[in-house]
Amino acid sequence: MSCSAAAGAEAAALLFRSPAPCTIAGRHRLAVSRRTPRRNLRTGVQPHQKSTPSANHRNRASIQRDRAATSIDEEQQQKSEDENELLNIQLEDLVGMIQNTQKNILLLNQARLQALGRADKILKEKEALEQKINILEMKLSETGTQSVLSSEVKSDAEGLEFDVVKEENVLLKDDMNFLKAKLIEITETEESLFKLEKERALLDASLRELECTFISAQSDMLKLGPLQQDAWWEKVENLEDLLDSTANQVEHAALTLDGYRDFPDKVEKLKASLGATNVSKFCLYLVDILQQRLKSVEERFQACSHEMHSQIELYEHSIVEFQDTLSKLINESEKKSMEHYAEGMPSEFWSRISLLIDGWSLEKKISINDASMLREMAWKRDNRLREAYLSSRGMEERELIENFLKMALPGTSSGLHIVHIAAEMAPVAKVGGLADVISGLGKALQKKGHLVEIILPKYDCMQHNQINNLKVLDVVVKSYFEGNMFANKIWTGTVEGLPVYFIEPQHPGKFFWRAQYYGEHDDFKRFSYFSRVALELLYQSGKKVDIIHCHDWQTAFVAPLYWDVYANLGFNSARICFTCHNFEYQGVAPAQDLAYCGLDVDHLDRPDRMRDNSHGRINVVKGAIVYSNIVTTVSPTYAQEVRSEGGRGLQDTLKVHSKKFIGILNGIDTDTWNPSTDRFLKVQYSANDLYGKSANKAALRKQLKLSSTHASQPLVGCITRLVPQKGVHLIRHAIYKTAELGGQFVLLGSSPVQHIQREFEGIADQFQNNSNVRLLLKYDDALSHMIFAASDMFIVPSMFEPCGLTQMISMRYGSVPIVRRTGGLNDSVFDFDDETIPMELRNGFTFLKADEQGFDSALERAFNYYHRKPEVWKQLVQKDMKIDFSWDTSASQYEEIYQRAAARARATA
Repeated sequence: MSCSAAAGAEAAALLFRSPAPCTIAGRHRLAVSRRTPRRNLRTGVQPHQKSTPSANHRNRASIQRDRAATSIDEEQQQKSEDENELLNIQLEDLVGMIQNTQKNILLLNQARLQALGRADKILKEKEALEQKINILEMKLSETGTQSVLSSEVKSDAEGLEFDVVKEENVLLKDDMNFLKAKLIEITETEESLFKLEKERALLDASLRELECTFISAQSDMLKLGPLQQDAWWEKVENLEDLLDSTANQVEHAALTLDGYRDFPDKVEKLKASLGATNVSKFCLYLVDILQQRLKSVEERFQACSHEMHSQIELYEHSIVEFQDTLSKLINESEKKSMEHYAEGMPSEFWSRISLLIDGWSLEKKISINDASMLREMAWKRDNRLREAYLSSRGMEERELIENFLKMALPGTSSGLHIVHIAAEMAPVAKVGGLADVISGLGKALQKKGHLVEIILPKYDCMQHNQINNLKVLDVVVKSYFEGNMFANKIWTGTVEGLPVYFIEPQHPGKFFWRAQYYGEHDDFKRFSYFSRVALELLYQSGKKVDIIHCHDWQTAFVAPLYWDVYANLGFNSARICFTCHNFEYQGVAPAQDLAYCGLDVDHLDRPDRMRDNSHGRINVVKGAIVYSNIVTTVSPTYAQEVRSEGGRGLQDTLKVHSKKFIGILNGIDTDTWNPSTDRFLKVQYSANDLYGKSANKAALRKQLKLSSTHASQPLVGCITRLVPQKGVHLIRHAIYKTAELGGQFVLLGSSPVQHIQREFEGIADQFQNNSNVRLLLKYDDALSHMIFAASDMFIVPSMFEPCGLTQMISMRYGSVPIVRRTGGLNDSVFDFDDETIPMELRNGFTFLKADEQGFDSALERAFNYYHRKPEVWKQLVQKDMKIDFSWDTSASQYEEIYQRAAARARATA
C-alpha cells in the first residue's frame, strides 16, 4: 500500500513540473532578430557623393537594384510573417492539447488512488467475514449433532403416522387421475353429441329438400327418359346409404353412453371415500361438478336420441313412399315414351351410337359390311337399334354387338355421309369464325337427316370439358410422313351432339402439344401431317363417305392427297368440297415441303396445279381449288371480290375454276345467340317485349360505371379484333365521333399488333375519367352477350370482311348495325335510306368509302332516327330481331351442291 502511494505522489510531482521552453518559438525569435540588421543596411540612407554622368547612371542603376532588392525583402518578410503566424497558431493548439492531456493524467491518478483505498477496505471486510463464517460452521456442526440425536429419539414415534399420510396421498393421487380420465371421456362424449346434433340438423334439411323434390318429382317423372331414370335410382341409393350411416352413428353413440351407465355409481363411491378420509373440500367440489355435467350430458343425449330416432323413422317412411311413387312413375313413363321415344332422342344419342359402331369397325370387332348397315340404321334413327341399345344396358360389349348385329338388315338411306376435316370447332377448339361454321353447319345438316362426322387434331389446349364421352379407341392408325410410318391414337367423343374423332400423333415433334392452335414455326408440317392421318383414318375404317369437306389452308392438303394417293388405293367414293374462309391466308411454302406428307413435288409444282402465281413457291389453297370438286367461300359478295384484287394472287385461278366456285353466306348459332334464353343477360327479352333490352342497358352502365343520367342516351357497341382488316382507324374515329354526338361508346377486343394495342391503351387512359366511354382491351364471352343486348347501335367498319358474324348477332339482339359495304356485310345489312332496296329488307346503315366522312354520314343518320323518330327506330329494332340468320338456309344451299356432286359420283361409278 505504501509503495503504491509513493508511486502516485511521484507521478503527481512529475505532472506538476514546469514545462520546458519551446524550442520552435525560440528559433523563430532568433531568425527575426538576425534578419532585422540586414534590412536596416539595405534600406538605410547612403552618404552624399558628387554627381557625374557616369556616376549618375551608376547611381540610378544602383537605386533600381536597391529598390528591387527591397521589394524582394518585403515579399520574403511578408511570407515569413505569414508562416510565423501559422506556426504560432499551431503551437498554441499544441500547448492546449498538452495541458488537457496533463489534466486527464492527473484525474486518472486520483481515480487510481481512490480505487486502491477501496480495495484495502474490501480486504479488511473479507477477513472479518471469514472469521464469522468459521464461527457459524462450528455452531452448525454442533446443531447437526443435536438434530441427529433428536431425530433418532422421535423417529420411532412419528414413523407410523408418516406412512399413513403417505399412503393416503398416493390413493388421492390415483383418484384424481381417475377423475381426470373420466372428465376427458365426458368431454369427448359431449363432442360426439354436438356432432350428432349437427347431423340431425342436416337430416332435417335433407328431409325438407326431399319433400320438395318428391312433390316436383311426381310431375317431372312423366318427362323422364330411361337414361335419366338411372340417375334417379342412383340418388335414391345414395339417400339410403346416408340413412344407414346415420343410424350406425346413433347406435354407436348409444353404446358409448351405455358404457358410462356405472359411472355415476363410481362417482358416488369416490365421493364417500373422499369424505371418509377428510380430504380437501376442493376434491368434493370437483366431484359435484362431474355429477352435474354427467346429468346434463345424459339429458341432452336422451333428448337428441329421441328426436333423431323420430326423424329417422319419418325419413325411412318418406324413402319408402318415394320409391313406390318413383317406380310407378317410371313404369308409366316407359309405357308412354316407348312409342315416341325414337323421335325424341337427342342427336347426341345417335352420335354416340355411330361412334360406337365405328369404333367396333376400326377395332375389327365387326365387318365393314355390318358396320355400314348399322351406320345406315343409326343415321335413319331406326327404332330397333335404339331398343337393342337400351335393352343391353349392363351387358358386356360382346353381347351388345350380338344384339346390334341381329338388327343389321339391308337398307338404303336418302341421307349423305359427310365428314368435315378442320383445324377448329366451337366450342372445343375455337380461334375464329371457322370454329362456329363447323359446329353450326354440322348441326344444321344433321337435323336434315345426314350423317355428319368431324375430324380434329387432339390439341393439348382444347376445352376437354366441352366433350362428352371422350375415350380412346383400342386401335392404332399408322400413317406415312417424312419417309417413315408413325402411329396415331384415335379418340372419340361428341361435341354439340356431333360425333367427333380426335387424332393424337405419336410423332416426336409433338405437333399438337404446343399450348396453342396456330402460330408455330412448323405449322406447314403439323397440318400436312394431320391431313394425311385424317384420310388414313377414313381409308382404314372402310367407310363409304359421300362428301369430305375441308376448310382453309390447314386442311387444304386433303384435296391433292385424296386424288393423288388414296383414290389410287380404291378409296374414291367421296367428292371433295373446299371452303376458304379468308383468302389472306394461303399456306405458301417451298415446293420441297410437299414431300413431307407423301405428295409428288415434281407432279404438283406446276403453274396449273400448286405452284404459287406470284411467289415462285407452292400454294396449298391453290392446290385445293384445283383438286376439289366444290369450292366455296363464306358470302356471295366476297366471292365476287376475290375474283379481282381480293383474291390475293389467286384471282386468275378462281376465274379458271369459276364453274365450281360459289359464295354461301354463313349463319349463326341461334341457340347460343338468343336474347329470350341467354343466361348471360340480366333480363331476357324478345322482339315483342323490349323491356329487357333497356334493363340490360342499365345493368351494363352500372357494371362499367357509365353515366345513367340520361336513360335514352344512345349506346354504341363494338366487339372485334383490333387488326387493320377491321378498320382500326375508323374504330378510333368512332369513339370521338360518338362522344361528339352525345352518345356512349363501349369497345371490347384486343390486338395482336403491339403498336395498335398500345395506341388503344393510350385512348383508354385518355377516357378513363369520362363517364360515356369505356375501352375494354380484352375478350370476355359473358360481357360480349351483355354488350350486344345493351347497345342501341353496333359498328363494323371493316376494310374487307369475308362474312362477318357480329352484325348478324347484333341484329338478333336488337342492336342496329352500322357497317361498310364489303363482303358478307354487304350481303346481310341493307341501308335504311336506300330507296332502291325493298323496305322489308332495310335493316341498318351502310357506307362505301373507308373514310371518316362516309362513316360520319351513316352514324349521324342513325342518331337522327334514334332521337327524332323513336317509333320508327323501335320498328327497325323489332324487324332486325325477327330476321332469320340461322344455319338452316345456308345448310340447304350446301345440301344442294353436296347432292349434285354425290349424284355425279354415283353416275360415274
